[in-house]
Amino acid sequence: MSIRVGIVGISGFGGGEALRLVAGHPSFELVYAAGEGSAGSRLADRFPGVPARLAGLVIEKWNPATLPKLDLLFASLPTGASAEALARVPSDVKIVDVGGDHRYAEGWAYGLADVWPDQIMGRTRIANPGCFPAAVLTALAPLLANRLVEPGNIIIDAKTGISGAGRGGADSRFGYAESNENLVPYGLLKHVHMPEMTRTIERLGGGSAAGLVFTPHLVPMTRGVLATIYCRGRATTGECLEAARRFYAGRAHLRVTDAPPQTKWATGSNLAFVSYAADPERDLVIAMGVVDNLGKGAAGQAVQNANLICGLPETAGLDSAPVWP
Repeated sequence: MSIRVGIVGISGFGGGEALRLVAGHPSFELVYAAGEGSAGSRLADRFPGVPARLAGLVIEKWNPATLPKLDLLFASLPTGASAEALARVPSDVKIVDVGGDHRYAEGWAYGLADVWPDQIMGRTRIANPGCFPAAVLTALAPLLANRLVEPGNIIIDAKTGISGAGRGGADSRFGYAESNENLVPYGLLKHVHMPEMTRTIERLGGGSAAGLVFTPHLVPMTRGVLATIYCRGRATTGECLEAARRFYAGRAHLRVTDAPPQTKWATGSNLAFVSYAADPERDLVIAMGVVDNLGKGAAGQAVQNANLICGLPETAGLDSAPVWP
């Protein structure tokens, strides 16, 4: 079965990762690529290592009115840039929006694929979670679902690689000189991922997420997210690990580890790693989540969601091992 696929925003980091995964997918055929600054160039001009069969595909200027016949569209656009345009895509084209415009929007399923796969199957409009929520929520989900921690007063300390900030332009604040040997907190108190984390914590935990604190930091590495999450709960470390192993039993892309996870464990993959440490006497549970921000945090989970809505094996095109070292 060949599924005709398009990618919008292909010249960005998320779009480029989607291209890599689609190019190696057994059922996807890339027939449309769109971008802004890269429009008019061939894929091989932008991605010299692209497979020969795709090298001559010309990147078009994004316009939903001129789409070819597609079965599936990946949209990897900045938050605020996709809602109006995607509303004009024909209803028979399945969409996975990697950007932030449709998370918890009416008519769109929230694509936390390893937590709610059954709620994604059969849908045609999927909002991919952000990269930080992908790490945070996969770690928290087993604890909240089993009432091992309280949904309120959760503190999240997260680190991300530079590619999480997007490609940027000539005036980017994320070049080598600015980022090397530097550690930068940002988005304090108002980060764009706060609303979806709040909504999902409340949905999983059955109570208010009031008091949620989220502080992201930019670290000088290319890829990866590590979230360390502080919660209130009386569970032991063993109870948290066992709850996660039950919750994610049979989930191919989740790893529950005794040791604290590391970002390199997930590099280049769709894997998520979670682990826990708890001290019941202090009413403290620490949850840890690791993803590749371009993998499970973006294009990897987008392909996983696409597999679910297209009736394909969930692991199709996603079985490659992480890159190491």
